[in-house]
Amino acid sequence: MNSALKKLATALFIWGLGEGTFFFFQPLYLAELGANPIKIGQILGGVGIAATLVHIPAGYLADKIGRRPLLRASWTVGWLAALLMASAENLPLFTTALIAYSLTTFVISPLNSYVTAARGQWTVERALTLISAVFSAGMVSGPLIGGWLGENYGLRSLYIFAALAFTISVSIIYTLPSQDIHQSAKEFSPKTLLQNTRYLSFLVLIFFAVFTLYLPQPLAQNFLQDERGLSLSQIGLLGSLGGIGNVSLSLILGQIGARAGFLLAQLATALFALLLWRGSEMGFYSLAYFLLGGYRAARSLAAAHVNSLIDDAQMGLAYGLTETASAFPLILAPPLAGYLYSSSPESPLYFGLVLIFVSIILTIRFFPRLIQEG
Repeated sequence: MNSALKKLATALFIWGLGEGTFFFFQPLYLAELGANPIKIGQILGGVGIAATLVHIPAGYLADKIGRRPLLRASWTVGWLAALLMASAENLPLFTTALIAYSLTTFVISPLNSYVTAARGQWTVERALTLISAVFSAGMVSGPLIGGWLGENYGLRSLYIFAALAFTISVSIIYTLPSQDIHQSAKEFSPKTLLQNTRYLSFLVLIFFAVFTLYLPQPLAQNFLQDERGLSLSQIGLLGSLGGIGNVSLSLILGQIGARAGFLLAQLATALFALLLWRGSEMGFYSLAYFLLGGYRAARSLAAAHVNSLIDDAQMGLAYGLTETASAFPLILAPPLAGYLYSSSPESPLYFGLVLIFVSIILTIRFFPRLIQEG
């Protein structure tokens, strides 16, 4: 790993640690500030929409003005938003800060582009899944710190800790070396990318696959609490195991080709749904949440394969479109999961399981192979 990736990995680990401290406790703090369950859902839905809309503009700008300026901008906005969340004493101000924080997801496209260009002799799959795993490793410890801080100092202290962690991460990001803009970037327009049928077909596959992989997840914790009788501490432990699964499966699947890794990642997530649906004790659920790491690995591997389908000058915009295709299912799947859950708490699990196997079949048939593979 070269020095640029080492610095980036360190910054991401520290950021993941800070974000993980408050991420799982966010709905609780919204309630503490006076939001009822319906209001919490509206706020989080707005956060999801805001986070989805920024990927394409960010990717386009990454191609035109460079990746490092956007990395610095995202880290800085996130740090300022964390400071505002930590200081907010009412729901409207906190909500404003939270939405501002969600906008920093625009970093994903320039981040993937930066990592792809800085990977050296590594494959794109290995580089992107490693970076994803490093961030997830920080997220593993965050909830444990957040739980301790929340019990001893109140939930607001979580955001103070996160802001301090982000300060360190931002200082590292500002030391990253710049990268040259691709010499042919000005020759390409968005129309050129939108005429790439192999790439556009892949986006459709990604959209369907992510939708199916996410469908069993939104109400999984509710299912375990309401139908299987798990305590909050047990569910919290499963969340940490899920973080470990994110790290482990990203590192393992990143060592193999994108197509094979994408298939195995979907299979792992299918097993998550199956074990929750048919499992009857904590051991089954622990394995399920570990295997849920396949979901994050699948998204990283899909992004990694994009590089083989487009010109380097279009890298940022292509990653932006890919992240948008991956993000829309996160808005669409929860309402369907809620509807299914209201009719039968198990139905999001077995319905999602069926759809995942349909996605696996479609992946075998339509996942684009590298040109040299024929």
